[in-house]
Amino acid sequence: MDKIPTKTVLLIESDPAETRRIHEMLGDSIACDFESTHVESLRSAERYLAARSVDIVLVDLGLSDSPGLEAVRRVRSAAPQVSIVLLCTAAEEETAVRAVQEGAQDYLIKGQIESRELCRALVNSAARKAIEEDLLMEKERAQVTLDSIGDAVICTDTSGNITFLNPVAEQMTGWSLKDAAGRAMAETFRIVDAITRKTIMDPMAKATSLNRPGELPLNSVLIRRDGYEVFIEDSVAPIRDREGQVTGAVIVFRDVTATRTLEERLTHSAEHDYLTGLPNRMLLNDRVGQAIALARRNAGRAAVLFVDLDGFKKVNDSLGHLVGDKFLQSVALRLLACVRAPDTVSRLGGDEFVVLIQELQNPEDAASTAKRLLKAVGDVHMIDRHEIRVTASIGVSVYPSDGEDAESLIKNSDTAMYYAKKKGRQNYEFFRPGMVIEPAERQSIEAARAGRQASRGFSVGTKIFSFKRKERPHEAD
Repeated sequence: MDKIPTKTVLLIESDPAETRRIHEMLGDSIACDFESTHVESLRSAERYLAARSVDIVLVDLGLSDSPGLEAVRRVRSAAPQVSIVLLCTAAEEETAVRAVQEGAQDYLIKGQIESRELCRALVNSAARKAIEEDLLMEKERAQVTLDSIGDAVICTDTSGNITFLNPVAEQMTGWSLKDAAGRAMAETFRIVDAITRKTIMDPMAKATSLNRPGELPLNSVLIRRDGYEVFIEDSVAPIRDREGQVTGAVIVFRDVTATRTLEERLTHSAEHDYLTGLPNRMLLNDRVGQAIALARRNAGRAAVLFVDLDGFKKVNDSLGHLVGDKFLQSVALRLLACVRAPDTVSRLGGDEFVVLIQELQNPEDAASTAKRLLKAVGDVHMIDRHEIRVTASIGVSVYPSDGEDAESLIKNSDTAMYYAKKKGRQNYEFFRPGMVIEPAERQSIEAARAGRQASRGFSVGTKIFSFKRKERPHEAD
């Protein structure tokens, strides 16, 4: 059998006979090689340990200057990294067991010790101490990692009570580990659906009961201890022991409020006009589709009103693009003031707007809305001390008689608007099946629209403008 590498042992024993027996047993061992030193009291041991390092301390629990558990505590205080083996009588065994629970590695009962047993106890205690140090180091590394990562981490036991929070979790929940430990997860980790405001089932309990990973649903909102709310995303997994039995669960989550806000802004930008903030063509098509679906379910109607300004190009050319933009914003606000909350006002570009009326009771209601829109647009607009009057032309199409999809309704309302212009401006027209625009006229209209959307100008001095159309009906605005 190969010898174990030399270990240094400090024997703390006041009984000369016991000291002699220990030295004899150490000398008789052929499997172990120890360098031993002997002191008679804890005070002497403390002085020795302050000057030198040893691998193992073999200490008697019956020392007069430090009996029982106090001996273990003083050795541990003097040499935190040392391995401790206790010598005790049979009557002191209960105390020895408690000492092991407090950090000693093993104990031996006097009168029942043999050389090989002593050697084995000393070697094994050193090995256990090394393992304990490795585990402690692993724990420290894990703790530093958990404390350093940017995500929040919470652990629970099988009863769903909190056992751990890292600093990020403490900050996000508003609960310290000290206050949260032992409390139910649902008490400290309140999550609701952002839309329905219904409480979301504890994901930790679900992971524990199903014994599999999971995650929170979308739109999950964490309510902090102080009531502040943040959007979160997470992953949840059960914690298992060596036998694969579930002992708890861990959740890792992060604050995604900023990301959600950015996504909402990007979505809004993609679906809304940059100048007026109104829905653009893409969102309008979706809204018209929804209105059609609603009308179809209820055997009702919906109307699309195509609004085109008469003479807006002159505003841009005479007063400049900045005034023109402000004028369009003014028109947008007035159009919004003329409709109900469920309805939609959209800007397609340039000086073209579309108004969607949902749940239309009868076509006369669309006519009434068209009249309000004409008056709202036609009243004077004060823009940067400029008094501007511009009229509008409106075309109206009604579902289902004038089209059964968004594209048809918008196109037919556009056609009806063209006929309203030919009628003399400041008018509205309902679409009729006989209304058509010749290809050449349609091409001219599209070219004019492109020109209006791309037009730019420069502001001029303060003036009062009143634009009245005198062009032929087919000329571009």
